[in-house]
Amino acid sequence: MNGTDYKILENKIIIRSRGRICETAEELISSELFREVLRLAVKNLLERESMLLGIFGKEWPNDKNLELLCRTLAFLCKMPGNLVPKVVEGSETFFEDIQLFDGFVEYLYNFWRSFDRFVVCTTEGTELDKRPYRTFNDTIETLAHLSRATYRDVRENITGRHPNIYRQVRAGAEIAAIAFPKTFTGLKAPYSNLNRMFVIRQILLYPPLVLNPPMNKRTGKFIRIDQNPLQHIRINEKEWMCYPAKVGELLMLICFHEKFYELGFSLCNLFELATENDLQRKPDAVYAFGVPGDALDNLAEFPTVFYDDSENDLLVAAAPGRNEFGYFGYLKKMVLTLHNIKMMKRGRLPFHGALVKVILQGGEEATILLIGDTGAGKSETLEAFRLLGEEHIRELIIIADDMGSLEIVDNNEIIGYGTETGAFLRLDDLQPGYAFGQIDRSIFMSPSQTNARIVLPVTTYEEVIRGYRIDYILYANNYEEVDEDHPLIEQFDTVESALHVFREGAVMSKGTTTTKGLVHSYFANIFGPPQYRALHEELALRYFTAFMSSGIFVGQIRTRLGIAGMEGNGPEMAAKELLQLIADKAIDNSGVC
Repeated sequence: MNGTDYKILENKIIIRSRGRICETAEELISSELFREVLRLAVKNLLERESMLLGIFGKEWPNDKNLELLCRTLAFLCKMPGNLVPKVVEGSETFFEDIQLFDGFVEYLYNFWRSFDRFVVCTTEGTELDKRPYRTFNDTIETLAHLSRATYRDVRENITGRHPNIYRQVRAGAEIAAIAFPKTFTGLKAPYSNLNRMFVIRQILLYPPLVLNPPMNKRTGKFIRIDQNPLQHIRINEKEWMCYPAKVGELLMLICFHEKFYELGFSLCNLFELATENDLQRKPDAVYAFGVPGDALDNLAEFPTVFYDDSENDLLVAAAPGRNEFGYFGYLKKMVLTLHNIKMMKRGRLPFHGALVKVILQGGEEATILLIGDTGAGKSETLEAFRLLGEEHIRELIIIADDMGSLEIVDNNEIIGYGTETGAFLRLDDLQPGYAFGQIDRSIFMSPSQTNARIVLPVTTYEEVIRGYRIDYILYANNYEEVDEDHPLIEQFDTVESALHVFREGAVMSKGTTTTKGLVHSYFANIFGPPQYRALHEELALRYFTAFMSSGIFVGQIRTRLGIAGMEGNGPEMAAKELLQLIADKAIDNSGVC
């Protein structure tokens, strides 16, 4: 592979290409990467004392017979197995048990595919830059086709049989990116080293992807510190990648270490990738995710930290690269924390919730904001709402799935905005079949563990930043039973009563973090408001007063998602009540008796 190097890091294979990738089976098998994978595969078999090692006869695998095996496989790409011993001296040992040899090749193929595989193309200055699909065709598509074809040719020539069923599995890389070095506008020391980092310009992935990151829960909190974490970090640009994300209207440079490539590249299903025009302006925030070593450990009681660089009008965050931080939530939630802080400084009120616009069949419209902590039932209620309301709803537009902000405009209307174009959802809490209905675009994380998650696109960037007038603001209460004194949907009479419930932020934990039972978080949003509480209190009072005076329905909806046995029926019943409330209000507003 000319201009290509690779790295094997734990369960990842990272291929960096500055030119073409191998185009023939002989080139593939003679590559150093193939030989390294073969060595690792044989080492794994030795540890297991596998019977497949019988292909080497009475000898243990060594450099000499592994080289002989590579030559044998190269010839098996183009001639029947019974002829290979005539041209490759010593290879007859491999053919003493055809079934065993065939099993070894199948094992080697699956061993290669057991890695998370990435290709990073750095083709700046060539014609391929202007046509990304050609770059991807000449790299990831070629590698996938060549890997499958080589595997099939070798097995067919060993056994002399053609398979009856062909499965087009992902045999090459699972994710590819085109990335170039970029000099960012307005970044000076201590940010100068970011200008040497490769910045992602395009991404190609083959969903559905199934990833098993090191951790499946988030713990601790994001701590504001009084020193810039980047001053404590040495960044080796060869080990880092930058995903320039459009988070709402903000531009953030999300830099991730190769240890967490699978998490960093998954951002493409969550945040819009910035364009060249976007990169002409100064970024609003920088996040270094996956910092090697212990450089951050002495900066705070918990090493997920951020710094408010007021001199440069920049927020700077960092998180360690140890396995306990290898969870997508650390990546996503820190980004949203930085967003929320920026919004508060601009006079907007951030929210932790789901924001949707509903258009009924009769043409009536309503924009609904459900506020609540993780596991409160926001997404689950809206999904049930969508399914139940198909015959009544013309369109359901998702504006924000998790975070966003509110703005008071000149005419005293409350306008809502989102942040993400995708969603990071618990598989357990989705309606049956929902994840599989979206499987062709999804990234699954830790599917066999508690808190299994899915990352999938749910809306467009245009909808996220468009701005919608708010009609309903509801706190998602997942812990209270429903009775005469606690209806499914309850409207607050005063600003004080509303602020009390939202400020308490009570939720029955679903185990998505390390907390359990009934917990409280300030405004159900630990991502920014508690760190800037004085500023947030001032904004909250002003905004909730505006909510009431502008006629917005402010209340709480009891989803009961945290009550055993109500995980499905609770959000469904809440959704029915919400649909009825909107329909009734539409009738009232129309004046129909």
